[in-house]
Amino acid sequence: MPDSIGSEAIICTGLAKTHPGGIEAVAPIDLRLMAGQTTALIGPSGCGKSTLLRLIAGLDQPDAGQVIILGMTPEKARRRAAISVAFQDPSLLPWLTVRGNLGLARRLARQRPDPVRTLRLIELVGLAGFADTRPAALSGGMRQRAAIARALVTQPQVLLLDEPFGAVDELTRRQLARDLPPLWQEAGTTTLLVTHSIAEAVTLSDRIIVLSSRPARIVADIDVPLPRPRPADLAEDAGFRAIAAKALAALSALT
Repeated sequence: MPDSIGSEAIICTGLAKTHPGGIEAVAPIDLRLMAGQTTALIGPSGCGKSTLLRLIAGLDQPDAGQVIILGMTPEKARRRAAISVAFQDPSLLPWLTVRGNLGLARRLARQRPDPVRTLRLIELVGLAGFADTRPAALSGGMRQRAAIARALVTQPQVLLLDEPFGAVDELTRRQLARDLPPLWQEAGTTTLLVTHSIAEAVTLSDRIIVLSSRPARIVADIDVPLPRPRPADLAEDAGFRAIAAKALAALSALT
């Protein structure tokens, strides 16, 4: 696998996208994400966060600009299983169990079966006892947790997450926010996370990018220099509150 250019894993240059009908979703954006860094994208609903994520993943094509991931195009990075994506829609294969969906992800990535890692991830996302259950028998939140585990099971170099905890209850959300980041941080994974939650952005990320209303432009780039691992009571920390207030001020300025 080629190394990233210097220490930059993702480079977006002049990236722009207009949807059919002339709806401008993403204005020209320049963005560089450091290898191993977790970055959160926040912004108003409908501002183009998910579109930007899809452009970076190579699932949508830009009208202008380019994306380079680990020195490659997104398409080539995907073919080499360097990228893994988890969207709001879990899109699990209904005829496979949770374990089967994770196993298929490894096969498609041309990786050997790893039953120990697979079961560990299933347990970490709160699905212990459901490894051999098919998606139809799971709640929406449980299917979303399975999709997160599927995204992690291939140990990607770049992980793209679109509202990964949006469909789970608050208790599970906190547990996932505590248990999952160490998995991608220990592996040095470059993670880009779309979220509507400022608290989630501060808790999970090393950097917060605030996007404007559509078309998406970068209006703030906020460093999150909080130590890791981050404690369960992080929200009570003065540093947490200061960063959250800065992000809120950037969002409030858009209205």
